[in-house]
Amino acid sequence: MNNNSIVHVVVGVLLNDNQQVLIALRPVQSHQGGLWEFPGGKVEEGESVEYALNREFEEELGISVLACTELTQIRHEYSDKSVLLDVWRIEKYSGTPKGREGQVIEWRALSKLRAEDFPKANERIIRVLNGSN
Repeated sequence: MNNNSIVHVVVGVLLNDNQQVLIALRPVQSHQGGLWEFPGGKVEEGESVEYALNREFEEELGISVLACTELTQIRHEYSDKSVLLDVWRIEKYSGTPKGREGQVIEWRALSKLRAEDFPKANERIIRVLNGSN
């Protein structure tokens, strides 16, 4: 695939005080549907990654990102598309996360994250969160 077909996606990792991370269930009809994901979405033309992260978290979860730091970047080739994931740790936010688009969300312990429950591109995020690369 050429670089023009790379989908740029921003991903937010939101941890609570109990070392649980917020995850959402992808709609069955979407790409990689039926798998869990870390919330986020496409970075639109002309948007900064930080702006896209806040926009996606407002749209999907009803929360405002107040502070975040870059965690990692991941390039992954699926059979039908290439993705570049810009992964950020949400340090501070306002509001209470809710599935505003009808998606199921849950707080899951880091120790309970299983790579096979997520799209392949997310495996590295799980490794990073559990202290390995």
